[in-house]
Amino acid sequence: MKKTLIITGGAGFIGSHVVRLFVKKYPQYRVVNLDKLTYAGNLENLRDIEKLPNYEFLKGDIVDGEFILDTFRKIQPDGIIHLAAESHVDRSISNPMDFIMTNIVGTVNLLNAARDCWKDNFSDKLFFHISTDEVYGSLGSTGHFTEETAYDPHSPYSASKAGSDHLVRAYHDTFGLPAVITNCSNNYGPNQFPEKLIPLFINNIKNNKPLPVYGEGINVRDWLFVEDHAAAIDLVFHKGKPGETYNIGGNNEWKNIDLIRKICGIMDNRLNRNPGTSEKLITFIKDRAGHDLRYAIDSSKIKNELGWAPSLMFEEGIEKTIDWYLNNQEWLNHVLSGDYEKYYEKQYSNR
Repeated sequence: MKKTLIITGGAGFIGSHVVRLFVKKYPQYRVVNLDKLTYAGNLENLRDIEKLPNYEFLKGDIVDGEFILDTFRKIQPDGIIHLAAESHVDRSISNPMDFIMTNIVGTVNLLNAARDCWKDNFSDKLFFHISTDEVYGSLGSTGHFTEETAYDPHSPYSASKAGSDHLVRAYHDTFGLPAVITNCSNNYGPNQFPEKLIPLFINNIKNNKPLPVYGEGINVRDWLFVEDHAAAIDLVFHKGKPGETYNIGGNNEWKNIDLIRKICGIMDNRLNRNPGTSEKLITFIKDRAGHDLRYAIDSSKIKNELGWAPSLMFEEGIEKTIDWYLNNQEWLNHVLSGDYEKYYEKQYSNR
């Protein structure tokens, strides 16, 4: 094998798309998917590649420092693509410690293991940390986040990700560890756990359930199709400069209420309902604590330096996403019922 990679969180939403891309595009790479299989980790996301010879799955928790160190010494990775994280803001408000442990302690364990494994011989090695635009805080009605924007996190989730970003940079500056960071906007697409806005609302519309909208629905997000994000990660891994940060955005800003109405319109069409039917399900609820008003990313650096740009505008991407969920009801049923959690035992327990 030309390279050995560990991809953490590879059974999750974004991680599974990244694992699939690397396994299929680089058959000469050994790709090890390291995932704890929390509620958001679903090995059914990777059924199509799980038998390929350059793919391996390893169940484990990045918070367990001894396990991580032992794993790195056995596998001897050339690169780490670190996606494992607690990522749902609402959950971070109700249980901040899970986010501190996974996002901060887990990242430090990986950094320490990389240093130990590479023994300060960093030639052709890379620690790639995937982060979020939420570390930058909130924008007003104008402006965009750049790589130079000061951090101003407002939730336990974004604060924990900010902390992990700072630690990755500290290990680069202090120890010379070759590291890059990317900060992305809101991802959407196939295989997303249905607690997140888009799959939640697709499923609720289909089942005539209320569509809970925080506040007045005026919060603005920049939406990035997950396969475009995976392509950007591929590019940064191979061509990004250690020590640099790259912002990855979709150039698709939508107010939440406008996005929801867009989904309602497409769903009415797909389900042969009268126009406006699904909008009647919209229910405004009390706003979330610390709810940032607007996120928007300036992706000019990755475009100018590495040649990346999103391939899909939102209208095309959201239609592809809605069609995927409507055509993959079995996957959704397994997630909603919890049956997806049995897949590991069925496929891997006797190996």
